[in-house]
Amino acid sequence: MTHASGEPRDDVVTRLRTLDERLAHTALPLALPGVEEARRLQRGLVDQLEDYVLPRAERLDAPLLAVVGGSTGAGKSTLVNSLVGQEVSRASAIRPTTRRPVLVHHPDDAAWFTGDRVLPGLARVQGSAPAAPQVEEEQPITELGLVGAGSVPRGLALLDAPDIDSVVSANRRLATQLLAAADLWIFVTTAARYADAVPWELLREAAARRVVVTVVLDRVPPGTAGEIRADLADRLEAEGLAHAPLFVVSEQPAGAARRLPDADIEPVRTWLTGLVADAGTRASVARQTLSGAVAGVLRGTADIAGAADAQAQAVDALTAAAVEHHAAASQEVMAATEDGTLLRGEVLARWQEFVGTGEWLRGVEAAVGRLRDRVAGFLRGRPPTQARAEEAIESGLVTLVVSEVERAERETRRAWQGLPGGTTALEGLPPRPAAADRPRLAEEVSAEVRDWQRALLERVRAEGEDRRVRARMLSLGVNASGVTLMLVVFAFSGGLTGIEVGVAGGTAVVGQKVLEMVFGDQAVRELARHAQRDLGERVDRLLEEHRRPWLERVTALGVDAGAGDGLRAAADAVRSIEGGR
Repeated sequence: MTHASGEPRDDVVTRLRTLDERLAHTALPLALPGVEEARRLQRGLVDQLEDYVLPRAERLDAPLLAVVGGSTGAGKSTLVNSLVGQEVSRASAIRPTTRRPVLVHHPDDAAWFTGDRVLPGLARVQGSAPAAPQVEEEQPITELGLVGAGSVPRGLALLDAPDIDSVVSANRRLATQLLAAADLWIFVTTAARYADAVPWELLREAAARRVVVTVVLDRVPPGTAGEIRADLADRLEAEGLAHAPLFVVSEQPAGAARRLPDADIEPVRTWLTGLVADAGTRASVARQTLSGAVAGVLRGTADIAGAADAQAQAVDALTAAAVEHHAAASQEVMAATEDGTLLRGEVLARWQEFVGTGEWLRGVEAAVGRLRDRVAGFLRGRPPTQARAEEAIESGLVTLVVSEVERAERETRRAWQGLPGGTTALEGLPPRPAAADRPRLAEEVSAEVRDWQRALLERVRAEGEDRRVRARMLSLGVNASGVTLMLVVFAFSGGLTGIEVGVAGGTAVVGQKVLEMVFGDQAVRELARHAQRDLGERVDRLLEEHRRPWLERVTALGVDAGAGDGLRAAADAVRSIEGGR
């Protein structure tokens, strides 16, 4: 992945950075099955890329980073201090001990670590950890101590990590992150605890990533080294780590010095020195671990892409539910205006009050003239009845629309509660976003209905500008014509039953005949179609406006419909170079 000089191959680094950015910006906000595991994996992959893969891909010739990890009380800090020959990491019987990880390097290699090339999320602090923790134990660890020591060979750095099974969750998270940033692992365990489950979970991960691993078996009682070593070696072989060097450190008597005997640690020191003494060997170790890390990232990316697909599908379902129920509400409003439903009750009563009753029962044709005369008489002497009819129409429409807006909200909320991720989406909405204030909603709808009525009257007035129509319209009146037209629009009697069919339907026929005598049958049809279309557009807009908070909530989740495909494409771009190396 680099040139022979150790300089980065720009195409590899660029593609890895693209993958890192896509992973970091993939949103998984919905509480879908398995999402917590996917989020943990996502964070781990981003950490792996930024802490190790990218820095190592950019410079294969950088010093090897050996992370010393293991269980609580295994003696990690003591081993580091013994390898370095001075106390650089605090060792204590009090747990947890390591609150600030310490990275020990040769002074000539300081430039490799003082910047943010590796572990960019940790601030650099010169010197080892303080004598006592300076932060609450559950607070995130944010600092990395840097210590220069001439006893550490050039090309190598030792990093003392927190316990992998620490009682402090922040320690466990950081320990895992540091191990993922390592070129090689120095895994410390004890004769009493080498069979514990947690260390083997990490060792299996190391085997899967092809990380170079050495195991230090600490505190081995006298006379048991052969038996314990053989058992541990068998376990390593079974887990695919047969080639991992295994070193044994004998148990020290109580009150012994805080450093291990040279005879026990010299083999470890010699092995580490041999790895970095030759540039080719050092590069081989780095290349092996890097290749395994990239392969692991690519495998994990496939899982995150699948999780991103699930998020996008859930968002599509939530969006579809909101659109469907608000569209259904709009359709219901228009269906009620077309099938005679609005001519029930108050509207029908006010219309009969307006035009009178009984005459049309003697025959529609005969009633037309009398109805026109009655309406004309109304203009001269009974204007309140027209206003009451118009108000009844407005009130009926408002009640209908308000009811459907509220129904759309209820149905959308019910649908979201039953959809994957719907609970998460609902957390970002008020209890009742569309109809939280019913009087405000009613006023909003009333204003829209009044605008529709005014527009209808303006259209009637414009139709009456024709001089052939003007006289007839003046005898009937613009407002009376408009109210009559509203009834014609609402009076297709499919939704009426029993006597209502005769009363409302017959009245509408009479009203239509009157309008046809004034404007002509074609003009009446055009006026009715235009009024109905205008009302439909206004209702659609109003329902769309009340659908908006639902769709805005979906958008605010930040789920990218193409995130899964983008991750796969980025991974394929890296894989194509990896396969061609």
